[in-house]
Amino acid sequence: MTGVVAVRARLRRRTVLVTSVLALAVLAVFLLALSMGDYPIGVPDVLGALTGQGSVATHYVVVRLRLPRALLGLLVGVAFGLAGVIFQRLLRNPLASPDVIGLSAGSCVGAVICLLVFGASGLVLPASALAGGLLTGVLIYLLAWRRGVTGYRFVLTGVVVSSALMGVVSYVMTRADVRLASVMLLWLSGSLNGADWADVRTLGVFLVVLVPLALLLGRMLPVLQLGNDHAAGLGLRVERSRLALLAVAVGLTAVATAVCGPVAFVAFVSGPIASRLLRTGRPGLLAAALVGALVTLVADFVAQHLLGGTKLPVGVVTGAVGSPYLLYLMATANRGART
Repeated sequence: MTGVVAVRARLRRRTVLVTSVLALAVLAVFLLALSMGDYPIGVPDVLGALTGQGSVATHYVVVRLRLPRALLGLLVGVAFGLAGVIFQRLLRNPLASPDVIGLSAGSCVGAVICLLVFGASGLVLPASALAGGLLTGVLIYLLAWRRGVTGYRFVLTGVVVSSALMGVVSYVMTRADVRLASVMLLWLSGSLNGADWADVRTLGVFLVVLVPLALLLGRMLPVLQLGNDHAAGLGLRVERSRLALLAVAVGLTAVATAVCGPVAFVAFVSGPIASRLLRTGRPGLLAAALVGALVTLVADFVAQHLLGGTKLPVGVVTGAVGSPYLLYLMATANRGART
């Protein structure tokens, strides 16, 4: 018993340490994003602008121009990180991330039809992307249902639905006006360009509800990972619990995609990175959320400042990093299957 208590205490200390280091890293990159640009500003001046001090010019650059983009990147990363780890842990499949199983594709279809078919824009665009993601989540769940939902069937169904939806996106793009299609192409790349306070408020309102729900419901994940029979034997209502977690994860994915487009692979890599850092065997939802925020902020910093004179959408950088990881994961899975 003493040994068990000691192990639990050690794992708890490691969780606190890793989470604290990740939070400090997110804060450091966040401040760096506010200080770097065509008009460099020192970190002390950035802090002064955030607290209402400093010059008018510094306040304008930091608060009006840079802060909305940095905050939106942080919130988007948190949403994708949480959604990814919930899907992967709940379905017990490392490929079960929103961008692989079709939820991001559903949001893309909603936004593309809204802008290119009906010509709507403004708040209607993120609302249509949100509706598309939610409807796609419901569709995948219904198609995957066979007296319950298994991870393998859900992922396979999602991949098929994703392929079909991206076909719809491609068709609509080829039939659309060139100017509108170029605007849509930027959004489909996953971009924080043009981020403003309206986007931050919209996403923030949803996350105030969804993030606490995800952390609260996430306590059921270790029990659900034991399998349906064991979880039911421990008194858990399996399908109801799984459906609640899936609904929260779909909501997180849809609202994040709605405001900035499908930022590739953030949800896919956040959970595994957090798991490797924690080494506790538990989901590590908070750590995964912080990893998602860190990956998004770092990728956006690279896209803005470290590629010479070229400024790319953040989704291009995350896609370039996430694609090799996906190939590595598939290769190691294949080797494991052969052995």
